[in-house]
Amino acid sequence: MNSFPTGGAAASPVDITTTTVQRGDVIQIGGQPCRVADLRQLPGGAKRLLFESGEILTMHTRTRLIAVRVLRRW
Repeated sequence: MNSFPTGGAAASPVDITTTTVQRGDVIQIGGQPCRVADLRQLPGGAKRLLFESGEILTMHTRTRLIAVRVLRRW
């Protein structure tokens, strides 16, 4: 699995929280890039991130992470 953009697409590091995380964001966990495949809203504002590789991460409202996001130009 290649988790980083190909074809010359521009990517940028962004700070993410439970309100700004998006499908397609790539978060490095334990040295491994993991692409967000799906998001689930949990009670109290938390979110459960489901990655393409099958791993799960729960972000709480105070969680701050850095992700790589492909810049979309329309």
